[in-house]
Amino acid sequence: MSNRLASAQSLYLRKHADNPIDWWPWCEEALETAKTQDKPIFLSIGYSSCHWCTVMEGEAFSDSAIAEYMNANFLPIKVDREERPDIDSIYMQALQMMTGQGGWPLNIFLTPGDLVPFYGGTYFPLEPRYGRPGFLQVLQSIRRFYDVEKEKLGALKQEIIGGLKQSTILPISTSDSLTEELLYRGVETNTGVISIGASDFGRPSFPMIPYASLALQGSRFQFESRYDGRQLSARRGEDLALGGIYDHVGGGFHRYTVDSTWTVPHFEKMLYDNGQILEYLSNLWSAGIKEPAFERAIAGTVAWLKREMTAPEGYFYAAQDADSFTSAEESEPEEGAFYVWRYDELEKILTADELEELKAAFTITEKGNFEGSNVLQRKESGKLSDSLEAILDKLFEVRYGAKSTEIETFVPARNNQEAKTSDWKGRIPAVTDTKMIAAWNSLTISGLARAYAVFGEPSYWELATRAAKFILEHQWVKGRFHRLNYEGQATVLAQSEDYAFFIKALLDLQTASPTESFWLKKAVEVQQEFDEFFWSLEMGGYFNTAADDSGDLLVRERSYIDNATPAANGVAIANLIRIALLTENLEYLDRAEQGLQAFSAVLQQSPQACPSLFAALDWYLHATLVRTKEEQLQALISQYFPTVVYRIESDLPEKAVGIICRGLSCLEPAQSQAQLLEQIQQVSD
Repeated sequence: MSNRLASAQSLYLRKHADNPIDWWPWCEEALETAKTQDKPIFLSIGYSSCHWCTVMEGEAFSDSAIAEYMNANFLPIKVDREERPDIDSIYMQALQMMTGQGGWPLNIFLTPGDLVPFYGGTYFPLEPRYGRPGFLQVLQSIRRFYDVEKEKLGALKQEIIGGLKQSTILPISTSDSLTEELLYRGVETNTGVISIGASDFGRPSFPMIPYASLALQGSRFQFESRYDGRQLSARRGEDLALGGIYDHVGGGFHRYTVDSTWTVPHFEKMLYDNGQILEYLSNLWSAGIKEPAFERAIAGTVAWLKREMTAPEGYFYAAQDADSFTSAEESEPEEGAFYVWRYDELEKILTADELEELKAAFTITEKGNFEGSNVLQRKESGKLSDSLEAILDKLFEVRYGAKSTEIETFVPARNNQEAKTSDWKGRIPAVTDTKMIAAWNSLTISGLARAYAVFGEPSYWELATRAAKFILEHQWVKGRFHRLNYEGQATVLAQSEDYAFFIKALLDLQTASPTESFWLKKAVEVQQEFDEFFWSLEMGGYFNTAADDSGDLLVRERSYIDNATPAANGVAIANLIRIALLTENLEYLDRAEQGLQAFSAVLQQSPQACPSLFAALDWYLHATLVRTKEEQLQALISQYFPTVVYRIESDLPEKAVGIICRGLSCLEPAQSQAQLLEQIQQVSD
């Protein structure tokens, strides 16, 4: 018999609909019931493509003994972190305070009424293993503690809530602290983060694009540093484009690799990674690091987006699972099954000569590099030969049931049932989470806009603008921006990352096509709404949630720490500076300065936490407006000038091709394109 989650729109919640646990969604009725019945809340947070979330759902959450004890002694609530990142952020911070580490699934226990956490963990096995207690044992201990140790419980709660509240209060300094020296220190520190290499055995490898992007952005400065930012940025690009983290057959990037050599991925594909990597690789190319593998990975990722991740309405789906079924008869999916290749399978698909050619270019052995199968990883950079591309297309045909040139749209499997019962011509694909997330779509729009500006491929622009127009036309309900869309229905009020990333996407579209004022006009409109509901008048910076949408939260956070995605405040402050330049409205610049002052202590004391804030500081110190004629634009926007915006100017002095303005002053009019480029370089460094 299904529980309350059967009617949920979230794929992640519906995956738990047949559990014997009496799950509730996060709602007022659930919170009130826990308070009335004096039951501690078991809050479990995850997302649809999370591997260990899937494992725990099939083990502990499907066990009848655990369900019986859980239902009698706790109020169990399931939250999709992709729907409610605000809830996830607060309780992840609490878990890290308790245990020193975090991750998903995030399982945490709250006292009813006040919702204060007092114990938590990530994956709990059904039986004791991996050095972890069995889940039933954990539940029994927690309930006993809740009933008996009231004094200890009260002291623990006070410590946790005190820490959470303290984390929201940051000292504010003056603009005098926002110096070039501080920027250089931040660039060096964050470049060091991506300097970690293959010698660090056992360390997983994540894209960490906010860090890599700052390293590339800061590589234009001439200051003494332990690191070569340009070289390290290029190496990160090669790790991504050549490694097993990239799907060399079907395109798109997996979330991370479990090793330090970028070989074996955790196979889920997240939209937010792919959007950021598109922008990053395009920036590398525009900065003069023209590695053919970058261009191939960009084209392959866009092809994957268009084929598998774009809804008929034009928006992008959220994610694809790591696991998939090897046959319709299997009860549980296998990790990576859709992507990997057994050696004997390759021997059947390819001729002997083709297999040898593939082995010369990719890491392929009889034993394999992942549970007896092979993840494809390139051995060398450079352009792949036409014959190798043809070999990879043979593998594509086996996986998808048709050649890459024959498939425009690959209809997704939206759940396990569809995956097992649909008539697939090739392998059974991983399940796709088809919800629209505004923030993640925005990152992808930005990536496509940058790729279009650099490579001039019209299909990149078409994909980007269709998604942007969908958001503009469908994500406002009763005058308010909404975060999610489920099959045409907008839901959940947008959070700060949705606003910040979408405003950036609109500005990036403006940069890629400066002749179209539409995108800037819309960016200003969305910025006004963002400022009205999220700006902190007392402290500066933007809260994660709107003033009228925070009643069920312990604290109101202002996000400044970068993770897999950039922090909302770093992006938002850079947006303010860009809008100030394009509109010549200095109120935006004043607000940007207030925002940087709000986080100045973080910049000084914890530079490794906030690369996107340092990117915003770079904008603050080096923001440049190029006023030029339309015919000059293409040569400019395809190059890498990370703190420059462009505005069409028809009324330039005679014989001038452009005027460069930095801050509140302008240089003499440039009389040639060469002089214009030289001036941009001069003021940007």
